[in-house]
Amino acid sequence: FVFLFLKNKIDSRKNQTRRRKLAFSISHFVPSAAACSAGRSSEFRLQSSSSNKIVFCWKEMAWRGNLSKNIKELRLLMCQSSPASASAREFVEKNYKELKTLNPKLPILIRECSGVEPQLWARYDLGVERGIKLEGMTEPQILKALEDLVKAGQSLKA
Repeated sequence: FVFLFLKNKIDSRKNQTRRRKLAFSISHFVPSAAACSAGRSSEFRLQSSSSNKIVFCWKEMAWRGNLSKNIKELRLLMCQSSPASASAREFVEKNYKELKTLNPKLPILIRECSGVEPQLWARYDLGVERGIKLEGMTEPQILKALEDLVKAGQSLKA
């Protein structure tokens, strides 16, 4: 996350206004404001006056960073060459790096076996497992299925 706060602070001794810029960056999320507006995040600007501006940048899919809070292990089963597993392979190519960066301690297991039907499995607390068959799904649908598994983990904790 990148937060840029520009606001006025009043110096009580001199009764003057000073502008202070505070920038906080959490390294494994968005490294800079330029990356924030590069299309992978949302950026909102709130104008409080002509000289004050507050800019908030955050990942649109914040649930990705909460995987390790709700899931103990994530397992993806797929075939290396079958057309049925093509979207699962595409999902891994596009999302594995980001998911692992946001959840470094979460075991994300990619299991390739010839002829296996593509599946996504999540293991929760107390050994509870839930799986989804991925055959016929596109990469965005697989991402949505993963989000549903994360939400299922939240409901198990409640």
